[in-house]
Amino acid sequence: MTSIPSKNIWIRRQQCPCGDWKCYVTYEGDAEETSIASQLVKNENTSSEAMVAPYVGMVFKSDEDAFEYYGNFARKNGFSIRKERSRLSPQLGIYKRDFVCYRSGFAPARKKPTGEHHRDRKSVRCGCDAKMYLSKEVVDGVSQWFVVQFSNVHNHELLEDDQVRLLPAYRKIHEADQERILLLSKAGFPIHRIVKVLELEKGIQGGQLPFLERDVRNFVQNRKKVVQENDALLTEKRENDTMELLEACKATKEADEDFVYDFTVDENDKVENIAWSYGDSVHAYSIFGDVVCFDTTYRSITYGMLFGAWLGIDNHGKIIFFGCVLLQDETSRSFAWALQTFVRFMRGRCPQTILTDLDPGLKEAVRSELSNTKHVTSIWNIIPKLSSWLSLPLGSQYPEFKSEFDALCHVETAEDFDLRWNQMVSHFGLSSDKHIALLFSLRASWALPYTRGYFLAQMSTATYSKSVDAFLKGVFNAQTCLRSFFEQVGISANFQNQTREEMQYLRMKTSIPIEEHARSILTPFAFNAIQHELVLAMQYATSEMADGSYLIRHFKKIDGERLVIWIPEDEQIHCSCKEFESSGILCRHALRVMIVKNYFQLPEKYFPTRWQRDSSLFSYDDRSTQNTDDEWFQEFHSLTESLFTESSITKERSDYVHRELTKELTRLLNEVRNMPASDGVAMDLTLSPTG
Repeated sequence: MTSIPSKNIWIRRQQCPCGDWKCYVTYEGDAEETSIASQLVKNENTSSEAMVAPYVGMVFKSDEDAFEYYGNFARKNGFSIRKERSRLSPQLGIYKRDFVCYRSGFAPARKKPTGEHHRDRKSVRCGCDAKMYLSKEVVDGVSQWFVVQFSNVHNHELLEDDQVRLLPAYRKIHEADQERILLLSKAGFPIHRIVKVLELEKGIQGGQLPFLERDVRNFVQNRKKVVQENDALLTEKRENDTMELLEACKATKEADEDFVYDFTVDENDKVENIAWSYGDSVHAYSIFGDVVCFDTTYRSITYGMLFGAWLGIDNHGKIIFFGCVLLQDETSRSFAWALQTFVRFMRGRCPQTILTDLDPGLKEAVRSELSNTKHVTSIWNIIPKLSSWLSLPLGSQYPEFKSEFDALCHVETAEDFDLRWNQMVSHFGLSSDKHIALLFSLRASWALPYTRGYFLAQMSTATYSKSVDAFLKGVFNAQTCLRSFFEQVGISANFQNQTREEMQYLRMKTSIPIEEHARSILTPFAFNAIQHELVLAMQYATSEMADGSYLIRHFKKIDGERLVIWIPEDEQIHCSCKEFESSGILCRHALRVMIVKNYFQLPEKYFPTRWQRDSSLFSYDDRSTQNTDDEWFQEFHSLTESLFTESSITKERSDYVHRELTKELTRLLNEVRNMPASDGVAMDLTLSPTG
């Protein structure tokens, strides 16, 4: 019976080709955490080249190497082998090994119980004397195994290759076949149909599998027995540990009245689902709860429970923990309870937008419980699934399909998307593929033409997706029980343990008054984003229309036209790209019109509260150093500008500056890297993720 893992190992859920979320998983963590993962099965097919027969004096590094070699020799010669005797000494441990032909010796006589019918089974043993005996010696401190006896004389007929493969020793069900067999068995296929499916998938004739139908039957029955035994132990462990987790929640509530939790019980009065959150999280949600990511990609092997985390993004672009839940299953009912509980924790306030994985059950729960909330599935949650879904059926066409799919993600209108989608499906022959059908049916939650304008606060980017993965991996350190896991969640979610925001110097790039104004209001994260748009705005031309609106075009025409509508009496500006509606950051097209209109400052409405410095959970003050840093950068810029101007006059000057400047910059860089990493003033000159 397989023992229960000593550690609580969490795995990422991944949707398999059959559409079942529980079929295929990806292990997360180090080698120790994933020690229950299946060991790779060695390939039993030996080389077609002739093998040297074992001989007296032949040397092996280990007895297992010798057994493998003798086994390969036996298969090529029409028989199989087994381990017989071994001898043990206090000094050497096992020092002798006897390997014999599978027909060696004679079966012991069995006594028939009186009055009972006993089926006689003819034994294959016939006293064959083929054998290989080994002895271990220590040579220069290294153990080696020597062949001391070998006989290849058999008193029975040796088998042909198509027969020897059916001997029990060679009828191996490899790991990939085991997974497929269990999947088909779970789907209700009878054993004979499973065998037929495997033959068809491998493109072989009937009876040519490396195992028999009865091997498949025995494997399925044994696995079911192990699963049942493990389920009983897991159920007991889960019940005990969930009660401990509940006690931990109660104790935390007594110590911190702002802590909130809730749970449900099943018909047997056993704890079923548990959710909890913290006072700091509720406060953070009141500021940054406009967009929520509900991540449900982790499941515990030990407990069989799904972990869901509600996460957000603050005005510095960092992950915020809002709350979490442990669910016994993935039904719409369980998801609905989780969403109800979360909204109650957050004092009845629903988010504007929620991001989830591509799960129809979860989508149904969002529709019923958050009817006024926009539901979005990030494209970064879909792209990783495409390969597992379609790389096999499409084969060499998959790269072309992937390129077409990527292009579809940037289509402007819903009509154009639907048209090109149907063309793509027809071209690649995917009209009957269930994953393609699922994606199309849920397109309103992930395709850009349908979700453009939904407020996402930079949470649909690849950068944020990676941040979520990093945060959750920090939570899922190997924990021995749910109570320890609860404590780890508390540590990861504790705002006091997070690094306070230090001042980041924000270098001016355009000298446009709008940029200076934005720098004084926005956090470095938000300012980097709008600064990037300001820099790009200078590459666009404006054409005023008769109705006062503007057409904006890039000077290289690298993207399509954008229509910007300017309403002067209300100081409102709207762009057809809807970037401001999506991120809260004005786009390059709208900024271009603002510049043309001679705006020195943006209207206050275009500095959303969630991106302002005053909204930070932890305040900081950079006024004392900003002016000094401005002067330093201006001086640096002036010197470098003069240097490059002077050096460009002659080739000799240019070569000299290139050579010497490279050496000096390398020296300075090495010295700076050896200085302390932080003195309380951090400088960030990077662009935002949207760049």
